[in-house]
Amino acid sequence: MTVPGIAAHHVLMKTRAAVLHDVGQDWEVIDLDLDRPKAGEVLVRWVAAGLCHSDEHLRTGGLPVRYPIVGGHEGAGIVEEAGPGVSRLQPGDHVVCSFLPVCGHCRFCSRGLTNLCDLGALLVDNCLPDGTFRFHAGGQDFGQMCLLGTFAQWGTVSEYSCVKVDPDLPLETVVLVGCGVPTGWGTAVNAGGVRPGDTVVVYGIGGVGINAVQGAAFAGARHIVVVDPLPGKRELACQLGATHSAPDAATAQQMVTELTRGVGADQALVTVGVVTADVVQAAFAAIRKHGTVIVTGLAAPGQLNIQLSSFELTLFEKRLHGALFGGGNPFDDIPLMLDLYRSGRLKLDELITSRYRLDEVNQGYQDLLDGKNVRGVMLLEH
Repeated sequence: MTVPGIAAHHVLMKTRAAVLHDVGQDWEVIDLDLDRPKAGEVLVRWVAAGLCHSDEHLRTGGLPVRYPIVGGHEGAGIVEEAGPGVSRLQPGDHVVCSFLPVCGHCRFCSRGLTNLCDLGALLVDNCLPDGTFRFHAGGQDFGQMCLLGTFAQWGTVSEYSCVKVDPDLPLETVVLVGCGVPTGWGTAVNAGGVRPGDTVVVYGIGGVGINAVQGAAFAGARHIVVVDPLPGKRELACQLGATHSAPDAATAQQMVTELTRGVGADQALVTVGVVTADVVQAAFAAIRKHGTVIVTGLAAPGQLNIQLSSFELTLFEKRLHGALFGGGNPFDDIPLMLDLYRSGRLKLDELITSRYRLDEVNQGYQDLLDGKNVRGVMLLEH
């Protein structure tokens, strides 16, 4: 889409960024024009970006967005300039960005449901809150994944997305608390309501599932059964709190039956990269009466991939819930995660399996698809 007046924009700088021009294409690293911050916005020099499976959903069409788009929604960096009206941030501040912007005053924010902020409606066009774009090239506006676009050297973002962090924290590590860590942790603790003594099953040990394990362990679960076909991921999960592991759902079901003497799991957490009917059915079968299935993973919006027995749902009062950001509050949960990291109660360094440069973005996602990474991190060079 060509927007009249792009040439008249006050362009702050050129920046390199990894973009998608359309569904099914590979990431391409190109030069973009970047506008300076407007009211309520800041310019961030990105230090690190996490390689999350949600950006792969952009490439495959699993998320409905407008193209072209700059990828990346886990980001940590340093504020270089603040636009008019910004009160919480100033140049030099270190920030971790939430992939969900929080306005603080819409109906859902007012009720404490900040993960469901009405600004989430912008995550289709991925413009900034004023409805316009900051990245441009060739007469086109480029969106920013989750209003961020962290696969870039610099970005202009809303202060609604920025959480200030202590400057001594390593940004290349704490970048993970922008999405995967609180999403997984909250899937167990917030949405799942794991309590001491519970039995929990986690399906899929990637960047979200491994943190669901950490959250369940922190909450006091007695049994944590992880399900993943890859031995390396199951081994890491056991190092970070899992008590049992299984390569497939059928084996996990047998374990749960034995561990609970036939009662069933209290929670089943679906954190696979692509949700299928089979994994939801397995999770539903694994829980006890009045147990809970939490679905945090995604699939393409047109896929009808949940088909369950209403007989069992009603007579056993089983519960099925979706969870966005683990049902948490970015501006509360991100600082909490960092406090737990400082105290050694939350492991972050151990989650990073590989580091990449911006130009290696396609290799990073191939490694993710090949199961080589629990979490890859992109380090931005300037």
